[in-house]
Amino acid sequence: MARADLLLDLVEAERRGDKDRFKVLVEAVIAEERANQHHLLADRLSEIITTTGQGRARDDRASAVRDLLQEVVPERRLSDLDLGPVPGRVIGELVEEQKRSELLRSYGIEPRNRLLLSGPPGNGKTSVAEAIAAELMLPLYVVRYEGVVSSFLGETAARLDSAFEFARTRRCVLFFDELDTVAKERSDEHETGEIKRVVSTLLLQVDRLPAHVILIGATNHSELLDRAAWRRFQIRAELNAPSRAEATRYLERLAARFGGDLGFAPRTLADKLAGASYAELEEFALDVRRRAVLELPDSDHKRIVRERLEHWRNQASG
Repeated sequence: MARADLLLDLVEAERRGDKDRFKVLVEAVIAEERANQHHLLADRLSEIITTTGQGRARDDRASAVRDLLQEVVPERRLSDLDLGPVPGRVIGELVEEQKRSELLRSYGIEPRNRLLLSGPPGNGKTSVAEAIAAELMLPLYVVRYEGVVSSFLGETAARLDSAFEFARTRRCVLFFDELDTVAKERSDEHETGEIKRVVSTLLLQVDRLPAHVILIGATNHSELLDRAAWRRFQIRAELNAPSRAEATRYLERLAARFGGDLGFAPRTLADKLAGASYAELEEFALDVRRRAVLELPDSDHKRIVRERLEHWRNQASG
């Protein structure tokens, strides 16, 4: 059954005639019932509050939004990630607030549920979204822009509505990679009226998002984001390329993961790969390991690493 505090709030919202608050609370009840595998009850409640009167698809038959959202199985945990002190703290706090949401609500406080990740590509934004979903044991839905963005006037905003409508009645993590695709600064005179309508729709849907849905936005270009969209996120974390010390620690972990031999000491490799992102460091170590396995039993790790370093330098300069 739904929590007692939800039921009390529900009755109070109905008594005051607050239809928007009433619908948000019903969506929260639906999400809890789905989490408890009470799909019939959740579907019936969905039918009641849906203006069209048509039932929503159940989780195991969510074909209606398959083109808009991709469900991803998380492969990372927070303990697998190398996060700086500040990003690690704020992301850990978000996870703790969601895990201990009942305690917060007993004091009349909702847990925070909107996180904006920024920084250059390859430094863990997608991995953080996966790790949060894994820590909270929630499904992770990634917005598919090829399905959401349309060349037809007004259709993009309608598709965004459908994606959010699906997410609101589920406890889940909703991930917008490259958020600036649909949340560009509206004051830019070069942007079309259609983009401005899409941003307005996005802001309205974010405002309606209940606390049981964790919204994570990621961008490589935070300066392009609409200021109002930027302010909607209660938590903001910047994920930068690793420092020399951070790269050394990460390469040490990769060496242990891939058999303990990367040809050179991790500190030496960190110097030679200065400026590389976490993703580039991992790909480099994996490339060395792949070549070494293929050359067994006569693998020469130092030669393989030198060849890969030369290739990496050529790509970086190109």
